[in-house]
Amino acid sequence: MKEIDCNKYQLDSFVRDLDSLHITLSEKQLKQFMTYYEMLVEWNKVMNLTAITDFQDVLKKHFVDSLSLVKAYDLTKSVSIIDIGTGAGFPGIPLKIAFPNLKVTLLDSLNKRINFLNAVMEEIELNDINAVHGRAEDYARKGQLREQYDLCVSRAVANLATLSEYCLPYVKVGGFFISYKSEKIMEEKTAAEHAISILGGKVENQVEFMIPDSDIYRNLFVIRKCKETPGKYPRKAGTAAKEPL
Repeated sequence: MKEIDCNKYQLDSFVRDLDSLHITLSEKQLKQFMTYYEMLVEWNKVMNLTAITDFQDVLKKHFVDSLSLVKAYDLTKSVSIIDIGTGAGFPGIPLKIAFPNLKVTLLDSLNKRINFLNAVMEEIELNDINAVHGRAEDYARKGQLREQYDLCVSRAVANLATLSEYCLPYVKVGGFFISYKSEKIMEEKTAAEHAISILGGKVENQVEFMIPDSDIYRNLFVIRKCKETPGKYPRKAGTAAKEPL
């Protein structure tokens, strides 16, 4: 990993935010986050990775937000996680940096983003993490990554019924799918419960909070995988979005 001077960055609020989540980072981990930020901004000049590039905004809205998963799940365990529709690596890479014990798969449908993720993982020397290029509907098939993970996470923008069809097939029975939401979604939850049941899941918890020192509302939807997902799900590409269960 290249040498980076963390002193040139104002990290006080970042450290306070992480303290409120009971997360403490080493000097190496802080350098990994700063290198990740620098690469995100640099690569974003030539490809669309994020609309958020201001340093403090990236810390708050991408890094801290990704790590807020600790409010809903014990990340100190050695578990396998898949991040569906990871984009520029959120939440998967921040989770891996802060909790090196995790085994992480990042899935995205755009190969340019996969190239970026591979470059970041190599530069900041992350192990037990891989990036996969493909659609969620395809890798959830039997013989691929189906029902291989303790936890599936997604910050992707889609309704909960659609996301559940993309994500629950990846989760082992007894594992969890956790969806990051940014609004109060009681109607969406009610509409999705039928789909979640069909897919073998059950809504177990809903964790609502504000991102530390901000007006950003976050809603973590915790869905337990109770039984195997029927083999016909997920349906072919695009169907889950057009015709939610």
